[in-house]
Amino acid sequence: MHHRTSRRTLLTATAATVAAAATGAVSASGAAAASASSSASATKRLKQLISRMSLEEKVGQLFVMRVYGHSATEPDQADIDANLAEIGVRTAAELIAKYHVGGIIYFAWAHNTRDPHQIADLSNGIQRAGLASPTPLPLLISTDQEHGIVCRVGEPATLMPGAMALGAGGSSSDARRAGKIAGTELAAIGINQNYAPDADVNVNPANPVIGVRSFGADPQAVAAMVAAQVKGYQVAGIASTAKHFPGHGDTNTDSHTGLPYIHHTREQWAELDSPPFRAAIAAGIDAIMTAHIVVPALDPAEDPATLSRPILTGILREELGYDGVVVTDSLGMEGVRTKYGDERVPVLALQAGVDQLLNPPNLDVSWNALLAAVKSGEISEARIEESILRILRLKMKLGLFDDPFVTHRGVDRAVGTRAHLATADRIAEHTTTLLTNDGAVLPLSRRSHRNLLVVGADPASPSGTTGPPTTTLATAFGELGYAATALSTGTAPTQAKIAEAVAAAQGKDAVIVGTYNVSATSSQRTLVGALVATGVPVITLAIRNPYDIAQLPTHAASLATYSWTDVELRAAARVIAGRAEPQGRLPVPVQRAGDPTQVLYPVGYGLTY
Repeated sequence: MHHRTSRRTLLTATAATVAAAATGAVSASGAAAASASSSASATKRLKQLISRMSLEEKVGQLFVMRVYGHSATEPDQADIDANLAEIGVRTAAELIAKYHVGGIIYFAWAHNTRDPHQIADLSNGIQRAGLASPTPLPLLISTDQEHGIVCRVGEPATLMPGAMALGAGGSSSDARRAGKIAGTELAAIGINQNYAPDADVNVNPANPVIGVRSFGADPQAVAAMVAAQVKGYQVAGIASTAKHFPGHGDTNTDSHTGLPYIHHTREQWAELDSPPFRAAIAAGIDAIMTAHIVVPALDPAEDPATLSRPILTGILREELGYDGVVVTDSLGMEGVRTKYGDERVPVLALQAGVDQLLNPPNLDVSWNALLAAVKSGEISEARIEESILRILRLKMKLGLFDDPFVTHRGVDRAVGTRAHLATADRIAEHTTTLLTNDGAVLPLSRRSHRNLLVVGADPASPSGTTGPPTTTLATAFGELGYAATALSTGTAPTQAKIAEAVAAAQGKDAVIVGTYNVSATSSQRTLVGALVATGVPVITLAIRNPYDIAQLPTHAASLATYSWTDVELRAAARVIAGRAEPQGRLPVPVQRAGDPTQVLYPVGYGLTY
């Protein structure tokens, strides 16, 4: 009983601090002094709290960990087995009790995100476990809800256009509105930190890991979008995270599977990569995520940025003046593991200037390695307390000491509301980009082009939307009054599939082809060529990278959607049907296939009707 009382006392005391820190009813002249005083008072309270933590609790506070299961205490047996195999605990509650982790990251593949009420219950269970600890502390619950092609929470949550689509729309207010809606829905289900927006400037069309996750190739335009999204998330009351510092936009290696090198000079970095991060910091970003990339111009030792003191302390902290939370990208990625191994990574990351260690492959190894480093004096206790203070300040700012819990009623009021869904549709309509329209075949008249065939790639749904793309498009055209048939031909159509599509095109008024990352050797090119040869008008829709148009034979019309989520595909169908104007403008240049020095379509290009 005494334990419960002390926990409540602690929460009440800290809540009072939050109230003091948040008090806005001060005269203009006294505001700055009051703010400094409340901030100093909050810091003093938090330092007292830290002084009561055991060393094990302090070390745990630095980790953000995955855990399998839809419930914090009663996951399915398969998830219990997976947790035992990977973490040595059965449940999220046991993970928190054993390792005192400061945060949990949700993944769809870890079965954390089935539906909004379940996610809210899981979040509450995690917070209850945190408050049952010897030093009661709420947790930061995070996820990668970038929207577009990277999402962990699917329908019935509102799914927004992704970054490059918003970049094509070019509207800061749309970007801010999308962030606000996304953040409001995440907050309602108990997710209080989002690993978004992506602040990388995608200047390399061959980039396998960023691509459409970036707002575009123009640093100033990306910076404006990043700042707008940060403001939107702040209005919603959750923490946002700019990633991947110092900039992952110009690489042709995937840091999940290798260690990318970026050969920008110091001047190129300052001009190309840094503006969006500077804009995020100016907008008051709560967290910045590191990249597992080597930038020799910024660190001649060629350490991954995640483990680089010259990059994280020298540039991010000292040069850019950032004093918020620094979180690593997932420590399970190959890019950070290749040089030093899992025991050294957490120690080197802390020494470089990191605060939060995200998703280590083996928590026991990483946690004990860091504990040993503090006990041996390799890392001082004062150094980890500096990071813990940043983490607790963020928890306080988010109101988690005051009330970390959510309700089903709050979920129902916020998640997937009619108003949110309508806004997503409106924003998506601003993003569809029309690249070619030979002979003005678009918009398609229902009188002359009523019978449609929809073929193409059907990649797995990126975010729990209904999919697959050909079916989604055919359904959307059906609702718009066309007769549409769907035929999935895949990302690498066989000769038999191509013949089937050609046969299906006979007697149709037009063919819509969804293309997906077309390369010089892709049989998607053969498919489009064979369909063009039938004489039926062919309209292509690049459902991921807008660069596809450069690889395809001449055809009637071409559009880019930047994602194959339902909201983007439905908007593209409305544009093709003439129910909406094409308003998107390319946020990246499209170069000629085989000669990247020749720009076919520059940044800002886009046709209208």
